[in-house]
Amino acid sequence: MGAIAFSASSYERILGANDKIGFGLIGCGGRGRSVLKSFSKNPSIQINALCDVYASRIDEASSKVDGASNAKGYSDHRALLDDSKIDAVLIGTPDHWHAGTCIDAAHAGKDIYCEKPLTLKIEEGPEIVKAVRVNDRVCQVGMQQRSAAHYLEAKEKYFDSGKLGKVTMARTWWHGNGAHLRPYPTGTETMPSNLDWSRFLGPIKWREWDPKEYFNFRAYLEYGGGQITDLFTHWIDAVHMFLDQDNPTAAVASGGIYHYNDGRTAPDTISCLLDYPGQWTASFEATLAPGKKGAGIEMVGTEGRLYIDRGKFEYYPLEGEPVTVEARGDMTQDHVDNFVDCVRSRKRPNGDVWVGHRSAQASHLGNIAYVQKRRIKFDPDREEILPL
Repeated sequence: MGAIAFSASSYERILGANDKIGFGLIGCGGRGRSVLKSFSKNPSIQINALCDVYASRIDEASSKVDGASNAKGYSDHRALLDDSKIDAVLIGTPDHWHAGTCIDAAHAGKDIYCEKPLTLKIEEGPEIVKAVRVNDRVCQVGMQQRSAAHYLEAKEKYFDSGKLGKVTMARTWWHGNGAHLRPYPTGTETMPSNLDWSRFLGPIKWREWDPKEYFNFRAYLEYGGGQITDLFTHWIDAVHMFLDQDNPTAAVASGGIYHYNDGRTAPDTISCLLDYPGQWTASFEATLAPGKKGAGIEMVGTEGRLYIDRGKFEYYPLEGEPVTVEARGDMTQDHVDNFVDCVRSRKRPNGDVWVGHRSAQASHLGNIAYVQKRRIKFDPDREEILPL
C-alpha cells in the first residue's frame, strides 16, 4: 500500500481559467457513482476515466452517469493516475484502499476528493496528510456537512455567538443504516469472471471469494470500521466544526453482534463515549436492529440545546420559543462544488485532509476501545495512544 513512482507525464498540468478539469473515479460502486453524478453537474468537470476491480461497475458508471460514456476504463488505479488527462480524482473505494490510493494520487500530482472515513487504521492519517501537504494537493474528504448551509448557519448563530452557552454534552446517534445490511445479488455465489478478487483484497490477508464480504464490506472490520467510522465520523466532524475542537483525550465503547449472526465482524449494536479537554463529552450510539431508525445530533449547553440532522435544525432556549430552520440546497453538491473551486484557487477546502484525518481519528478511538475492551487514553497533540 506504500506510495509508488509515477512517470513525469502524470504530474499536474497548469489549468487555464477556461480549461476543463480532467476527472477520474476510482471505485465505481454505489457511493462512487452517486458522488460522481454531483461532479458531472459541475460545468468545470470532464469525466475522463473510471476505475474498478469489477468491470460491470465501470459499465454501470459509464451508462448511468451523465458525461461518463466516453471515459476510459481501468482495473488498476495506478494506471489511471498515470493518465496525463486526469487532474483530480474521486476515491470511492472501500475504506481499506483509501490510504494507499490517496497517497498514490498525491504523489502523482492529482487533487483528491476522498469519501469518508479517510482511513481504515488510526496510524494511516498522518501519512496521508504528509503526502497531501508535501505534494501541495487539494484534498477534500466527503463529510458534506462542512458545506451544508443550515449546519454553517447553526454554527454561526448558536456556537460562534456563544448563544448556546457552555456546551457540556454532544449526543449523536444513527440507527438502522441500510448500507450495513446489503444482500449480495443472486448468482454471485460463484465469483463473477470479470471481478478481480485479489486486487479487491489488496492489503487484506487472503481469503476465498465471499460475496457477503464484497457486497456488504461495511459489516467487516477488515475492510472498514463498522458503524463508528462509517457514521459517527460524519457526526463527530460536525461536532468538531461547531466547537472548534478536534482533540479527544479518552474513549470507551461497548457493543456486539447481537442480532445479525451472518458472519459479520463489525458490531451491529455499538455505543461509545469520547472525552474532550474543553470539558465536554461526545457520545454515539447505533443499532441495526429493525426496531430503531433515525440519525441526529443534540448539543446540550448551559443556555439551551440544539438538535440538527441533514433535514433541519431546532434550537430550544431555556426561555422563549424554539426556532426551526429547514435544510436548503444539496449539501453533497455544495461540497463537490467547494472542492472544484479549490482545485482552481488552490485554497484548502471545507473538508480538508487534516479535518478528515482528525474526525476519523476520533472515531478510531471508539473502535479501538471496543476491540480492546478498555478505556483508551490519548494524547491528541502527539497523536499517540497512551500505555495502560
